[in-house]
Amino acid sequence: MQAPVTIIGAGLGGLTLARVLHVHGIPATVYEAEASPSARAQGGMLDIHDYNGQLALHAAGLMDEFRAIVLEGREAMRVLDPDGTVLLDKEDDGTGGRPEAMRGELRQMLIDSLPAGTVRWGHKVSSTRALGDGRHEITFADGTTLVTSLLVGADGAWSRVRPLLSDATPTYTGTSFVETYLYEADTRHPAAAKAVGGGMMIAPSPGREIFAHRESGDTLHMYVALAKPLDWFAAIDFTDAAAAIARIAAEFEGWAPELTGLITDSDTAPVLRSVHALPAGHRWDRVPGVTLLGDAAHLAAPNGEGANLAMLDGAELGKAIAAHPDDTEAALAEYEQAMFSRSAEAAAFEGGEMPGIDSEANTARDLIAMFTQKGE
Repeated sequence: MQAPVTIIGAGLGGLTLARVLHVHGIPATVYEAEASPSARAQGGMLDIHDYNGQLALHAAGLMDEFRAIVLEGREAMRVLDPDGTVLLDKEDDGTGGRPEAMRGELRQMLIDSLPAGTVRWGHKVSSTRALGDGRHEITFADGTTLVTSLLVGADGAWSRVRPLLSDATPTYTGTSFVETYLYEADTRHPAAAKAVGGGMMIAPSPGREIFAHRESGDTLHMYVALAKPLDWFAAIDFTDAAAAIARIAAEFEGWAPELTGLITDSDTAPVLRSVHALPAGHRWDRVPGVTLLGDAAHLAAPNGEGANLAMLDGAELGKAIAAHPDDTEAALAEYEQAMFSRSAEAAAFEGGEMPGIDSEANTARDLIAMFTQKGE
């Protein structure tokens, strides 16, 4: 393939694609809006599954590097009732298939695996347009343009590449998360640290939920989920951290103090993260010279699969391009057919078996019953 593959977005999916192409000797350039790899925090921990994310890392030839950043013991899981009763306490015995790593370290590992200059930082896309014959023009925020014959949108929920293929836009799912952190948790917040345990803790309830993870160091990272309309959150002044925390904590009145302390004792200002999703089964007709991967293609409510699917998308697309070096359209058609099925299966798992936060079945006992039925 003469011209480099043009990838928009240096998230996990876009970087995995670039790495797999590099393994096969195919040049690629990744354009990223952020000014540098450290321009913003990269989120918390990710469990990388042996049936998708790890397959991508194998294809990228990075399993040894991945194992070096895995945080041991973090596959432990606890499920609590709102009154603090521990109903499930599963230790990490090292036999699980979902080792945990920090998203930022995983991303940096992928960046470091690429030739210097592969990622062009500070390139925010303002628009894209078709030129015909499978060629597309990308216009960046600084007014510069680029024409490419193979464009991949790996640019997330609000993709600027997606309109070339689909009119679909993400819509609000009815649930938002409020993100908080506790630092030096074992010494400064011992009750909360004990409740969370050594890995992941979930305390579900209809309409509200607390999800926490023990990250690297002595840090607890929490996502407080509430099934509320956007207007409800808009009425909260998140620039007033104390008032916002108090308003969110009020929704958990009567819960055990070691759980509400995960909110009220936060060492950081609360951050609102509203959850949006593309229509279930989102797909498009084949358009020459362009495709999507990850959230740009199949944004869904959090179900533990998003990052893993994005990485597998990138790996599978890279392998397809390598397998059809003289027939880009055959490569894209092969990739999309498999990707559509793969993302639909993940969505069916969430919608068909896992209750939404607003469901009456969103309880600790129902969650444990679901794990039991699946043999997890």
